[in-house]
Amino acid sequence: MLKEFQKFIMRGNVLDLAVGIIIGAAFTSIVNSLVNDVVMPIVGLITGGVDFSNIFVTLKDGAAAAGPYATLAAAQEAGAVTVNLGVFINAVVNFLIVGLVIFLIVRSFNTAAERFQKKEAAAAAAVPPPAPTAEEKLTAAIEKLTAVMEKKA
Repeated sequence: MLKEFQKFIMRGNVLDLAVGIIIGAAFTSIVNSLVNDVVMPIVGLITGGVDFSNIFVTLKDGAAAAGPYATLAAAQEAGAVTVNLGVFINAVVNFLIVGLVIFLIVRSFNTAAERFQKKEAAAAAAVPPPAPTAEEKLTAAIEKLTAVMEKKA
């Protein structure tokens, strides 16, 4: 069983998956920073200074203080039950950016692969086939002669 597990772990797919997860986790912090520090301030500026992270609906006031609450942090600190729409909007924007980046990476990879395949095909087409050997010429002549003999029979 140990050898079987070792064989499973050493397969390329498992290692590729592990590398992908590690890179994905590191990439998440970059995307979160892009969304929170670059995209959302611009969107907030366009929408008149709305801070999406503080868009929420209070379902039940907290025991510590009654609403309305100025920020989501204040509502959570008071123990209020909230529906965090702004956090959801940030998550959706984050997802769309990640999807766009992955799409662009895959598209670039596919374009590069297509170019490489076209170059390989052009190189293969440019090289003329080698001249037939004496054995190939003799075999072709025998095949022709056999076909003529079969027609006569």
